[in-house]
Amino acid sequence: MTTKALRLTAAYAALTAAHEVADYWAQRDTDAVAKGRPGREGAAACARHVAGYTAVQAAALAAVSAHTGLRYSWRRAAAGLTVSALTHYLADRSAGHWAEDGPDAPAVARLAHRAGKTQWLTRDPGAGPLMDQAWHKGWILIAAAITA
Repeated sequence: MTTKALRLTAAYAALTAAHEVADYWAQRDTDAVAKGRPGREGAAACARHVAGYTAVQAAALAAVSAHTGLRYSWRRAAAGLTVSALTHYLADRSAGHWAEDGPDAPAVARLAHRAGKTQWLTRDPGAGPLMDQAWHKGWILIAAAITA
């Protein structure tokens, strides 16, 4: 396996593990509840969550780099973390609103409806969280590739 492939694999593992820790353990309950609300309150809660989320992901990348000898360019790591943070923010602003469609619905929820997921999203209350996690993990792969 090439060094680049190892860096990609390690970055994906680190970013994914950090995602789980940051989304479920590090996130404040108040931010989890408020991040999907419209207006400044929701935007601020989501921004606080994403800031903490990004810090956890950065720490995970630093730990992998320190313990494996796989060195990451700080510029590439910053670019990957930025992609992860921005796409995480976009999805988390949809929290609790995945079944909604139309011009006032959150952007990622509208995208899911355009992708043909309306029946599933409106019928199954568990569909929104699954779409959320699939979105995050897909973008984490892209962030890991940028980082590697």
